[in-house]
Amino acid sequence: MTQKYFGTDGIRGTVGQFPITADFVLRLAHAVGRVLKQAEERPTVLIGKDTRISGYMLESALESGFNSAGVDVVLLGPIPTPGVAYLTRAQRASLGVVISASHNAYPDNGIKFFSAQGTKLPDAWELAVEAALDEPPKWADSASLGKARRLDDAAGRYIEFCKSTVPHAMSLRGLKIVVDAAHGAAYQVAPKVFHELGAEVLTIGCAPDGLNINHEVGATHPDALVRAVRANHADYGIALDGDADRLQMVDAAGRLYNGDELLYLMAADRMGRDEHVPGVVGTVMTNMAVEVALHARGVKLVRARVGDRYVLEELARHHWVLGGESSGHLLALDRHTTGDGIVSALQVLQACVRNGKTMAHMLSDVVLYPQVLLNVRLVPGQDWKSNKLLAQTTQAVEQELGSTGRVLIRASGTEPLLRVMVEARDAQMASRCAQALADAARAG
Repeated sequence: MTQKYFGTDGIRGTVGQFPITADFVLRLAHAVGRVLKQAEERPTVLIGKDTRISGYMLESALESGFNSAGVDVVLLGPIPTPGVAYLTRAQRASLGVVISASHNAYPDNGIKFFSAQGTKLPDAWELAVEAALDEPPKWADSASLGKARRLDDAAGRYIEFCKSTVPHAMSLRGLKIVVDAAHGAAYQVAPKVFHELGAEVLTIGCAPDGLNINHEVGATHPDALVRAVRANHADYGIALDGDADRLQMVDAAGRLYNGDELLYLMAADRMGRDEHVPGVVGTVMTNMAVEVALHARGVKLVRARVGDRYVLEELARHHWVLGGESSGHLLALDRHTTGDGIVSALQVLQACVRNGKTMAHMLSDVVLYPQVLLNVRLVPGQDWKSNKLLAQTTQAVEQELGSTGRVLIRASGTEPLLRVMVEARDAQMASRCAQALADAARAG
């Protein structure tokens, strides 16, 4: 069965349009509450949010929906998504709920959930919630209604958790770091973490107004961080997205490092400490240079579908701990149960401090292959997989690239687009081959 409301990361959409409306979100919380009560007489859920103005409305709707089903609610206020995952586990709660649309602009919002263990929930749970949504509500009587309270020190507890993921002796003293929180959920937390570890911290993207989340700042718009690092002669720059589960970093020279490079650096640092790294999980978009560099060190790279949920599934299947995406979703499952931009940044800084090397030195054996990505608009109902010309062109391109590049053709999950990606050591070859594939896709 396929989910009716849930996507790859909860339920997301434009505020005021179904399903991101107050009435549906109230019904959703009521349905979730009923599912929880099948296993527990008096469940407790934690609710955190990012800084979007719509968070107030959706938070109230969730609170009412849960209380109406006899579920207690603990409000965390603005806090990173991974902070909700951590506190759900630490507080022994039944469920964690996040109000966020991650890297999207403020008109969007979403609802996502974490299990009592701080992990993503399986499809079966989502299907059970959708089944409950189709049933009439069963309102709790007055004596059985849930209660709501606020956890006043939620941010402080999460700050201490982040700091605990690196050795107590590690210090960032002497480093100047620019922190860009994308005017999002980490605007208070992230600067304090790095400051309390000894760094001199400068901030951009830490003044949310409800409407400016991810606007020309953060991990999806890192140019602002590059400029700030250069202008302030900083040692590092750290860019998070609106809910702080993505990470991009900048060095003193103003060079930007994406998730692929940071993932390799984290793996290489562990190998340098004689830790066994049996394998790493990337995605179909992970740069081939990372795969080649890992292979040279005897480490296997397994590619998952795009989405941190699928990376997590592959990590669980192989019993590995390191994985991530080019976009900056990085996973170190021996540090946290989910992707965490702050924790990942600390892993990178720890590696650089311990080795006395810059990120550039740590990544000297990884030179990313040029990637060319073209979008081809599909006619509704068009079956691109039966396009013979595209199949023939793909075969010819793959033969030309040989072992020095690769082709990836996939349909977008959100738009009527075919995404054509070619990766090669030579940029001109990558561009020429991608264009040939795009032309064949259009012709078919």
